[in-house]
Amino acid sequence: MRIPTFAPAVRALAALPLLALPARAQEAAEDAAEGVVEAASALDSGDTAWMLVSTVLVLFMILPGLALFYGGLVRAKNVLSVLMQCTMITAVVIVVWVSYGYSFAFGGGDSPYWGGLGKLFLAGVTPESESGSIPEYVFIAFQMTFACITPALIVGGFAERVRFGAVVAFVVLWVTFVYFPIAHMAWDGAGLFYGWDAYDFAGGTVVHINAGIAALVGAIMIGKRAGYGRDNMAPHSLPFTLIGAAALWVGWFGFNAGSAAAANGTAALAMVNTFTATAGATIAWSAIEKAARGKASMLGAASGIVTGLVAVTPAAGFVGPVGAIVLGAVASAVSYWFVAVVKIRLGYDDSLDVFGIHGVAGIVGAIGTGVLAAPALGGVGYPDGVSMAGQVWTQFLAVAITVAWCGVVSAILYKIVDLAIGLRPAAEAEAQGLDLASHGEAAYHS
Repeated sequence: MRIPTFAPAVRALAALPLLALPARAQEAAEDAAEGVVEAASALDSGDTAWMLVSTVLVLFMILPGLALFYGGLVRAKNVLSVLMQCTMITAVVIVVWVSYGYSFAFGGGDSPYWGGLGKLFLAGVTPESESGSIPEYVFIAFQMTFACITPALIVGGFAERVRFGAVVAFVVLWVTFVYFPIAHMAWDGAGLFYGWDAYDFAGGTVVHINAGIAALVGAIMIGKRAGYGRDNMAPHSLPFTLIGAAALWVGWFGFNAGSAAAANGTAALAMVNTFTATAGATIAWSAIEKAARGKASMLGAASGIVTGLVAVTPAAGFVGPVGAIVLGAVASAVSYWFVAVVKIRLGYDDSLDVFGIHGVAGIVGAIGTGVLAAPALGGVGYPDGVSMAGQVWTQFLAVAITVAWCGVVSAILYKIVDLAIGLRPAAEAEAQGLDLASHGEAAYHS
C-alpha cells in the first residue's frame, strides 16, 4: 500500500504567506500614505461641525434677533425701516467681505494695521484650505457674520431719522475704514493688539466699542429726532423687543463659544460665561431700576440681557463663571447710569442706547477682563511675565485706540456721506415715518 504524503500540500500552505506579501505590502504602503495625509491635515470634524453651527447662530443674532429687538424699540411708523436696514446691511457686507473685507482683515500681510491685498475676492482659498482645525471657508463665513452684525448695531444710534441710501453708503465706507482695520489689529496674528496680547475673545473692541462709538458720533452729528423731548417716542412693541433679546441671547452662544474656533474646553467656558454674565446683568439692571424708579420694567430686563452679553464678549474665554456674574452686574450698573442719567444731562439722542449699552458695557467688559482673568479670581491667567496691572494697561490701550480711531474716522465718513447724498430725510418724510417715505409700505394697517 502506498502511504500518501502531505509534503506538497504543506509546501503549498507554507507558500501562501509568501504569495500574500505583495498584497500586504501594497496595503501597508496605502495605509502609510493615508497616515501621511492624516498627519498633514489638521482638520477636525467636530470643530468644523461646531463652527458651522456657530456661524448660523451669529446670523440668527442679526436676522431675526437684532432686527426684532430694534424694531420693537422704535415707533410703529419706522419699524419696517429698521428691519430693512438690518436686512440690507447684512446682504451688502457679505458682498463687501468676500470682495475685499476678508483680505483687509485677514489677508496674510505683516502690517499691524491691515491684512493687505493677498486674498482679494478670496484668492487662493479652496475647499481644502485650512484655518487651524477648520476649513478656511468656515472661518471666512464665521468672521463674515461678525462683520455684518457690527454696522447693523450702529443704526440704533440714529434710528428713525436717516435716509436708507445714506445708511447703506455709510456702512460700506465704515466697514472698510473702521471695522476691517480694528478686526485685523485685534484678531490677526500680525495685528497690533494681538501682538500686545490684548484680551478680546469675541469682539469687545472690534464689535461693541466700535459700534457704540460710531453710533454716538452719528447721533450727535445727525442731531435729534424731530420732536425729541416733546413727542411720545415710546417703543411700539415691547414683545418684539423681548423676543429679539431672547434671540440675541441664543445666537450669542455662537458668537462667544464659537470664538474658541473649536469644540473644546474654552468653548465650554465661554458658553457657561454667556449664561452667567447675562443672568447677573439682568438681575442687576432690574434691581437698580426697582430701587431708582419703584418698578422693574420688561424693557429694563431686556436691556440687562444685552448689557450682560456685551460685557462678557471680550471676557468669555478668559474669566471664570462667578467673575462673569460680577462683570455683568457691574456693566449693568454703569450702563444704566449712562442711559438714565448721562444721556439726559448731555442731551444727545442715541435713539436705542447703542452707546449706553454696547459702547459702555463693551468698555467695562474689555477693561474688566484684565482684572477678572486673574487666577485668584477664577480666570485663566495672563501671558508669561504679565501682571494684572500690566494686562489692564494693555486692555486700556486697545480700548483707547479703538475709541480714537473709530470716533475720528466715523465723523469723517458721516460728513462725506452727508455732503455726497445727504444723511437726513426731508422733515415731511421724517414726520410721515420712514416706512412709507423710504419703502412705500406700512407695518400695520388700521
